[in-house]
Amino acid sequence: MAISLHHGDLPADLSFGSVMAIDTETMGLNPHRDRLCLVQLSAGDGNAHLVQMPRGPIEAPRLAALISDPKVLKLFHFGRFDIAVLEHALGVRCEPVYCTKIAAKLVRTFTDKFGLKDLCKELLSVDLSKQQQTSDWGAEKLSDEQMAYAASDVLYLHALKAKLDALLKREGRTDLAQAAFQFLPSRARLDIAGWPEIDIFAH
Repeated sequence: MAISLHHGDLPADLSFGSVMAIDTETMGLNPHRDRLCLVQLSAGDGNAHLVQMPRGPIEAPRLAALISDPKVLKLFHFGRFDIAVLEHALGVRCEPVYCTKIAAKLVRTFTDKFGLKDLCKELLSVDLSKQQQTSDWGAEKLSDEQMAYAASDVLYLHALKAKLDALLKREGRTDLAQAAFQFLPSRARLDIAGWPEIDIFAH
């Protein structure tokens, strides 16, 4: 595993192929209040690229172009939050997308455990550490432990997708999952626009 730290944007010569795992670290869970601090990416090759964001307005044209590229599938775990954060911070619509948490909820109806740590342990026999989850991501210099934690959030998403795709096919829910994924960017936009906890489809 190799972890590369970049400041402000991605290098011009970096390529991620057709499926890119992505995650974010922020100062909190409110995109309007809490700034984006870190964006993690992986092409599924065992390498993680971390982009540390500065305070103030973000100008990351290469990262924004990659996130909004319609030819690149963006792979998330709980994409609803990350998609909202990225659109709010970078001003770009993130699609097409795939969310391992949504896929897991559609096929693993025998459990209520859908966290990344749970899925990695049960589907991949990988035990992730979540010790740095609530650390200060706005720090000017990230610790080695923070970077390792951040990288782990994207390094296993491709393998999880493969496992979950097989389960979706087995259970006949691939089309349902795809429909949910297609709606996810719109769900994130509803969050940003002020409907985070309201089900607009309810009576």
